[in-house]
Amino acid sequence: MPIKVLISAPESVVEEYAPHLRQAFAAEELDITLTTDPEAAEQIEYVIYHPNGPVTDYSVFPKLRAVLSLWAGVEHALANPTLTAPLCRMVDPSLTQGMIEYVAGHVLRYHLGMDAHITAQDGVWRNEIVPPLASSRRVGVLGLGALGADVAQALTDLGFQVEGWSRTPREESRIPAHSGEEGLETLLRGSDILISLLPSTPATENLLNRRTLALLPAGAFLINTGRGGVLNDQALIDALDSGQLAHATLDVFRVEPLPPDHPFWSHPKITVTPHVASETRADTASETIALNIRRDQDGDALLYRVDRAQGY
Repeated sequence: MPIKVLISAPESVVEEYAPHLRQAFAAEELDITLTTDPEAAEQIEYVIYHPNGPVTDYSVFPKLRAVLSLWAGVEHALANPTLTAPLCRMVDPSLTQGMIEYVAGHVLRYHLGMDAHITAQDGVWRNEIVPPLASSRRVGVLGLGALGADVAQALTDLGFQVEGWSRTPREESRIPAHSGEEGLETLLRGSDILISLLPSTPATENLLNRRTLALLPAGAFLINTGRGGVLNDQALIDALDSGQLAHATLDVFRVEPLPPDHPFWSHPKITVTPHVASETRADTASETIALNIRRDQDGDALLYRVDRAQGY
């Protein structure tokens, strides 16, 4: 009997993903009926989840084996009390590569001082300041999950001095890693460029605040591509106005879209990008979903299963 899989997502997302999902299911030799009809709840074994999908009550699926998210962030799903089945976040090779490219681009922008040349096309030949080599620049990465670890490794490969931080110790890390409160302070004090890839959890809310931003070296740069709630908005503005921070690139915000009257838009030391640092791609994400269903059907552990106690 075919396995019934429900995709709960906006119509445009369903249209984009459906052909790729069917192709990925076939490649894994899975006999699957893909539906968008929640009325078939009695037979649904897997739900492919989008935060803006129509399904909100997961208690109506008696045979539900897992919920497979199309997004790396899962805070919306975790907030749903009816979603008690195993939840898997999205780890997509294309999403990872996109994040690496975005972060590396802005790190190099700050490292090379490119803004000064881009904004000063005034006929004056300024060659007094030559940027150091990457080996002299210290980069800190907050969050050493799948995305953070790969971003940190890519920056290491470019020659930067890279260290990372996670809330709890990592048994294995490809780069020097810190954890806990003391480790956070150590990382911040040694980060000329700080990158946050942290998820949104109660433990990370306002982690970057007046006290922690003040630990960064004077004139440091900040790149936030994790979640907006990690950063205290007013603390950032104050740190930029005082010169404690030189500039910030922000791709994620507490409210999205960022309201037109938000002070981030007009601040001369803030670059706003509209949550475009990286995006899940339908072809590779479908392969991740199909592989997870295949593993579950074979009795193997689900990949990227969310630890509800940790929030990611």
